[in-house]
Amino acid sequence: MPETTVALAIANGVKREVGKVIVGMGESIESLLIAFLTGGHVIMEGIPGLAKTLLAKSFAMSLGLRFKRIQFTSDILPSDIIGGLVFNRRSGELEFRPGPIFANIVLIDEINRAPPRSQSALLEAMQERQVTVEGVSYSLPDPFLVVATQNPVELEGTFPLPEAELDRFMMRVIVPYPTAEEERMILEMKNILGEEVPVSPAVDLEAVRVAMDEVRNVVVVPEVINYIVDVVSTSRRDSRLVLGASTRAEIALLYAAKAHAALSGRMYATPDDVKKVFFRVLNHRLQPKPEFSGLSKTPDYSFLSKILKEYLDSVEVPL
Repeated sequence: MPETTVALAIANGVKREVGKVIVGMGESIESLLIAFLTGGHVIMEGIPGLAKTLLAKSFAMSLGLRFKRIQFTSDILPSDIIGGLVFNRRSGELEFRPGPIFANIVLIDEINRAPPRSQSALLEAMQERQVTVEGVSYSLPDPFLVVATQNPVELEGTFPLPEAELDRFMMRVIVPYPTAEEERMILEMKNILGEEVPVSPAVDLEAVRVAMDEVRNVVVVPEVINYIVDVVSTSRRDSRLVLGASTRAEIALLYAAKAHAALSGRMYATPDDVKKVFFRVLNHRLQPKPEFSGLSKTPDYSFLSKILKEYLDSVEVPL
């Protein structure tokens, strides 16, 4: 019988509330919970119309947190994201006006439509939880989660995300088409609710902070740490890749495995926790050589899925 954790109770509450407007998408919801409880960020990749925006909004509502959506376009400026200095006529001084990045959960819609200069405005925010304007740093709300979306097929008018920016996302979640049964349930739900989002807060901030402490305190024995190092370092010896996964990938995999354990009601991580999150943590961190890059561009990333499974199969699982 698994132990009861606050993280598991939060997950059940969030899934119950989000389930009022979202059908399926279990892996995406779990990924948002894992990233949120560990201070990570998530890219959700899928074609338009699969409820990625609705999921992010309802997730924030279920936690009772402030939500902002930023639509990235080719002409968006860094100041449109982080804010800037404006002249106050009353005081006669310049004062900082915060941008939409100042929220607990920020949805970056179509992140790859912004030029590199504007994409780079996210780097400090995602890594250091602050933004700097004219030499002055401003702290972002705590907790803080960036959820980015992008279309894997439409490439016209888009800019590839730099490796440094991709590496700052803990996970990339591939959002598939719903099953036929799920689509029937979606239509039945929309027929009754329309565009209403009847989601209520399922937890309070104090419980969230307790769950975050729980995740930090999940026990990871040396054998599991060695297993993480072995499976990730396998990517650096793969002749099909230009670049393997970085040390940051190992850290992300460790944190994700700990969160997965806590969300499963356990205060100890196992190799199975590592396996469950392995593809989501690693799939955007590998850079195939040019002769293999075409294979890796399919919407389901079957090529990357295949080689990541090879890494898991090649490393002995500790008992």
